[in-house]
Amino acid sequence: MRPTKAELEAARDRVIPDVLPPVGEVFRVLFCGINPGLYSGATGHHFARPGNRFWPALHRSGFTDRLLSPSEQHLLPGFGLGITNLAHRTTARADELTGEELREGGRRLIELVERHQPRYLAVAGVTAYRTAFARPRTAIGPQDEAFGPARLWVLPNPSGLNAHWTLERMAGEFARLREAAEA
Repeated sequence: MRPTKAELEAARDRVIPDVLPPVGEVFRVLFCGINPGLYSGATGHHFARPGNRFWPALHRSGFTDRLLSPSEQHLLPGFGLGITNLAHRTTARADELTGEELREGGRRLIELVERHQPRYLAVAGVTAYRTAFARPRTAIGPQDEAFGPARLWVLPNPSGLNAHWTLERMAGEFARLREAAEA
């Protein structure tokens, strides 16, 4: 059931917990969104808004054996996957976040990666990544730098608002990441 307008507004500033494999378990990729939207805040699930292409891209790229719904996010650790966000605060739009919130999220993300040690950190949103890590020329794809033990990959933002990235192109970039994480 879709959240009501009142439920969406009540979700403002909520925090959705990270979804992570237990420390010591296989951890292939930590996906990092920008921040949860109100729809995700109201449901308690990452990338929950209808039209968000994260879950279809994850499946079409071969990370999962079937299309998972946001309410099945708890199954991701079984695939060696996890989800977090640069900024935990739920907002209606990512542009409501401040640069300092993104930079603070970047610092927290580095600590999370060092503690949980995924093979890859995949940040979904190049503009937010550029701000969080002061890398203004970053492009989509694998990066030369690493975060502790994790190689870095920047993915396109899966929001339906990012229309110049089709689902097929996005799934192709996710597949390149999957192939690298399995190598």
